[in-house]
Amino acid sequence: MKAVLQRVSSASVSVDEQIVGQIGPGLMVLLGVEQGDTDQDLTYLADKTAHLRIFEDDAGKMNLSVQDVGGEILVVSQFTLLGDCRKGRRPGFSKAAPPEQADRDYLQFVDELRRFGLTVETGTFQANMQVALINDGPVTLILDSRKEF
Repeated sequence: MKAVLQRVSSASVSVDEQIVGQIGPGLMVLLGVEQGDTDQDLTYLADKTAHLRIFEDDAGKMNLSVQDVGGEILVVSQFTLLGDCRKGRRPGFSKAAPPEQADRDYLQFVDELRRFGLTVETGTFQANMQVALINDGPVTLILDSRKEF
């Protein structure tokens, strides 16, 4: 499972010109579910997302988590994070989980974040979405559950 985390001042996602998810300060998370991902991958990534200290404290150091600052999270499913661009000019997506697994794990990831008491908004799975955000910092990090184990 892979995720791109962006610290944001605000973010929103729209489908057919209608906003379906919107947050203020917090994290924009693009989530890719890979074939073979387990509950352990999901739990690791949700815990890391909720507790990663990438918000500034009073001294200006990145020492606080999204949970510590009362931030919100917008999670958007992003299978293209698993695109393999090593050969040719067209990415291959054979490592991406099938839609049924990806949707289930995406929703479970959102539920895990909510269990931490976080406000979580989402996009619409498999929809053509437009994402708007103001990256704060900018701070952008990549998490990969397979690199933890």
